[in-house]
Amino acid sequence: MFRSIRTLLVGLCALTAASQAAPALALAGPVDTHPRAHAARALHTQTLEDLDTTMKGEAFAFASYDLFGTQADREGFTDVGRLFRTTARTELNEHLREAATLAGVVGSDAANLRQAINGETYEHETMYREFAEQAREDGDENAAELFTEIAADEGHHRDAFRAALAVLTTGQGTIPAPPPVDPVSVPAGPPQVHAARTKANLDTAMHGEALAHAKYMLFAEHAERTGNPALARLWEGTAAVELREHFAGEAVLAGLVRGTRENLKRAIAGERSEATTVYPLFAARAAAVGDTAAARYWLDTARDEARHSAAFQAALIRLH
Repeated sequence: MFRSIRTLLVGLCALTAASQAAPALALAGPVDTHPRAHAARALHTQTLEDLDTTMKGEAFAFASYDLFGTQADREGFTDVGRLFRTTARTELNEHLREAATLAGVVGSDAANLRQAINGETYEHETMYREFAEQAREDGDENAAELFTEIAADEGHHRDAFRAALAVLTTGQGTIPAPPPVDPVSVPAGPPQVHAARTKANLDTAMHGEALAHAKYMLFAEHAERTGNPALARLWEGTAAVELREHFAGEAVLAGLVRGTRENLKRAIAGERSEATTVYPLFAARAAAVGDTAAARYWLDTARDEARHSAAFQAALIRLH
């Protein structure tokens, strides 16, 4: 939600310029074939890219605000903690869910597993290994160790999803049990890494873990509806690892959580940016290519974010 606002806005300006100069680039990676994806394919490529950016931001906001709420409780600001948690639920259960529906994220159980397998494979084989190597080069050995540990976890997740897919496609065997969760406590504090590259990689990783958690919870709901409770439990357990272990461990090193006043200031800046700049831009781009449902979604969400910013601002004033 409030990740590197200046960087995000620069990136948005670059995207706008690129869209005016040449056709939009295709989304990277394979796209699963399933009924709900047909609506997503009808959307303009830029709209799909903007929906992906939105989902990452909303998932990150949910995960961050959940931690901010815990910190507010620690400091005795229970009303602020409640505000953070209520806003977090809105970001996850309304904003992200609506964006996922527009983008056609959820498909059949088999398609959802294939989508997750692709993501886990990339994180296991490429992303986290590269992040670990770079952290070692930069002297951030604690981050290198965490990235290496998470890479191994993602490999286990991929293998479990592959096994579950085999059960679905063959009708033989049993869905693997969900992985155990070892929650990481996230205290307030400064970053525990020093290199700018490590900090940027932690930011990327946290957004990815937050989005994986959100998607897997949506996939769990679908599995439950299709009569596959064992698969739903696998999704839920894996989602918990992504949020309570991976995201939380990265948040500790990144110094994501600060004092409640600082957390409120950062939340205000992020919500205000989305309300006044990011989502209006996305809405205008969607409207220009005829994606009217997506344009309406971003305008509605921008109004929500303006209300969130105002609520956080009022909470900050009360603390002074």
